[in-house]
Amino acid sequence: MESDVEESLRKRPRKYPFSADSSSRKQFEQYSGRTFAFTGEVNFMQDDDNRLEITRTKFGSLLKRHGDLTERLARDSDKIIFERLQKEFEAARASQTEEICLDGEEWNDGLLATIRERVHMEADRKAMHGDADILACPQDKITYKIGNKVICCLEGARIGVQYETSFAGEPCEFYHCVLESKSFLEKMTVLEHTVPFFLPIREIENDLLSSNAMKFIDHVGDLLQAFVDRREQVDCPCQTYKGAVWKSN
Repeated sequence: MESDVEESLRKRPRKYPFSADSSSRKQFEQYSGRTFAFTGEVNFMQDDDNRLEITRTKFGSLLKRHGDLTERLARDSDKIIFERLQKEFEAARASQTEEICLDGEEWNDGLLATIRERVHMEADRKAMHGDADILACPQDKITYKIGNKVICCLEGARIGVQYETSFAGEPCEFYHCVLESKSFLEKMTVLEHTVPFFLPIREIENDLLSSNAMKFIDHVGDLLQAFVDRREQVDCPCQTYKGAVWKSN
């Protein structure tokens, strides 16, 4: 009897969990479809990432080109500013009634305050009486020379500082820094300058100009002279080497 039951069980067909008419197979197919859909979403996200990276690269290249163009235009603008300020300083020195050379302790905060006072007096007189009265009653125009610096009063409540750099006793470039003094109650500011862009004049302005204007003026002069010295020290051996190569050929 038991053998007949075992025989019938062996002959009975097995039901597989994923038979054609079972709900399990439908669930499997749905799961498989979701898997394929998820894989497609991953590929789509990767395509988006690739396109985003390409866009980022192109945008970075565009920014670099914009920076190069801005720098080129700035150099042209600096040249125009230099030529204009150079003419203005030459005119100021040509119209001066006296040039005072100072040394050591003669250059101090008191003198700088006097220069600021002269600048404001001249600006106020011009605003009240006009150019005709100024020409009829000219005032003394004094230029101060301190070391490699020339300080003069410019129109419009401005103080001009011209730095005359040199190397091995030979004159090099002129650099300019124009300070604006709106009133004695406000700190002076750098209105414009021809200092090379890679020298930190704005940082020096923030650190020194409001607290110690004289130290600011001196520090900018020292920085410019150090830059010229270093540049010429590097350039001289190069020129000597080029000359030796030229002679040997």
